[in-house]
Amino acid sequence: MGVLAAGCARETRPEAPPVDPEVLVAEHSEWRTGRRTSLANPNAGVISWDGLFELKEGANTFGADPNLTIVLSEEDAPPLAGTLHLEDGAVRLVPEAGSGLRLRDRESGDVGDPLTEPIPLPDDRSDGTIRLALGSLGMRVHAEPGTDRLWLRVWDTDAQRLDAFELPPYFPIENEWRITARFEPYPEPVTVSLADVRGGTLENTAPGDLVFRAKGGEHRLMAFASASSRSYFISLWDSTAVTDTYQAGRYMRVPVADDDGWTTIDFNRAYNAPCAFTPHSVCSLPPRENYLRFAVTAGEKRP
Repeated sequence: MGVLAAGCARETRPEAPPVDPEVLVAEHSEWRTGRRTSLANPNAGVISWDGLFELKEGANTFGADPNLTIVLSEEDAPPLAGTLHLEDGAVRLVPEAGSGLRLRDRESGDVGDPLTEPIPLPDDRSDGTIRLALGSLGMRVHAEPGTDRLWLRVWDTDAQRLDAFELPPYFPIENEWRITARFEPYPEPVTVSLADVRGGTLENTAPGDLVFRAKGGEHRLMAFASASSRSYFISLWDSTAVTDTYQAGRYMRVPVADDDGWTTIDFNRAYNAPCAFTPHSVCSLPPRENYLRFAVTAGEKRP
């Protein structure tokens, strides 16, 4: 693989302390187990997603009738289940009488009594998000940062693919891919517009770059975070996307830098975005600044 050196051109710091290889593999295995559990969670995990429908201003009818705005499975939905009214960024649900629409508890997945009266539906980036149940289907209003678009996200709690799902293979787990990086803040955080897989744009806030050395050169990754974040969100692309990893790039989470401005990037934990597993997603693509000039033979490969 070659040696990956830590530190940066203007400041130096010893490499990230190596972890016992057996411990490193065990910790990674635990992380993978948690990742699979999250992705295959029947109560709205990525693998359960069954549809994503952009809401239009005004009335959005939904049910099994193919002439409606949003068409759902006739196994779970009546011809007309209800109408979602979108007005100035707010959504109001008007259930159809006898539709069987119910509220679904966010944590347990339990369902309540049938809905009979109109209710507001806050999106899933708001306080008080509401989840709906219709047969084995779950639904909620989905939002993304930096856009006024809203969607109805639908998932199937009984999808057979949930039990069959397995994570894609990974590159070998190596200490060499745990690399020390220096956080270099911008004078002020910047708002970055990122293209998404649905032909629109999403906005993320970048407070600075992570600067590190690998393969004999200095490199940078634009880091996204809010003032209260405990980790940086990184989206990156490298040449393994041509052969082994997801073509649109991968994501990572990196701990926020310590008081001295240092953190450790663990490329072993580069992972696929939801859009690698389902077409029912709104994933942002990496910024051009995060196209790396070397092959990252670490982390999750493409499904």
